[in-house]
Amino acid sequence: LEISSLGEKDILVLRLDLTDRSSHEAATNSVLKHFGKIDVLVNNGGRSQRSLFVDTNLDVYNAIIELNYLGTISLTKYVLNHMIQRQKGKIVTVSSVMGIMGAPLATGYCASKHALQGFFNSLRTELTDYPEISIINICPGPVQSKIIQNVFTENLGKSIENSGDQSHKMPTDRCARLTLVSVANNLKEAWISDNPYLAVCYMWQYTPTWAWWLMNRMGKRRIQNFKSGVDADASYSR
Repeated sequence: LEISSLGEKDILVLRLDLTDRSSHEAATNSVLKHFGKIDVLVNNGGRSQRSLFVDTNLDVYNAIIELNYLGTISLTKYVLNHMIQRQKGKIVTVSSVMGIMGAPLATGYCASKHALQGFFNSLRTELTDYPEISIINICPGPVQSKIIQNVFTENLGKSIENSGDQSHKMPTDRCARLTLVSVANNLKEAWISDNPYLAVCYMWQYTPTWAWWLMNRMGKRRIQNFKSGVDADASYSR
């Protein structure tokens, strides 16, 4: 049994709003003042979506990009400046399997995660002079969390009525453990998911025509579940 040796000086909790980009530099400086360095940045802020594009106000798409994408790269910018000075660090971004594939009811969410994938894959190529700085993308499938209760819907301010059963999704602690393993081993990208999501990721990567055919069939059930008040993700667990 290990007893933690962490004291009060080893822990700092800061309130942070990803959409308040003007505060990100000061937050970074507060961490540096307290600890003297930043070894790892984990970008794990964001909101998902459950709505059909034809029903969704464009303000929702603006909010999704502002939070999931622009907020993330803003915070990354200030932390990366420090890591470049040290020539060392890890930037870990929790993307999603939706950053690899497309799915109905999540057009804005998928777009934001595709944007993160494109950004960090491109950023990695700009850091070849800094081999000790790792860019790590984590792509989880459905995980047990409160993300469904907080999804964007067709209108800003409107919450989802039924978050559905979460038991078929990956336990949170397993996802966290696999994320830590990925970070420790400096994996450029990790797909953390149970099947059938994991199999679908491979299809999107290697056989996209089959993936489109399958998603059209599975997507129809996903939309039916959503309209009938069932968790849309349940369509893939059956």
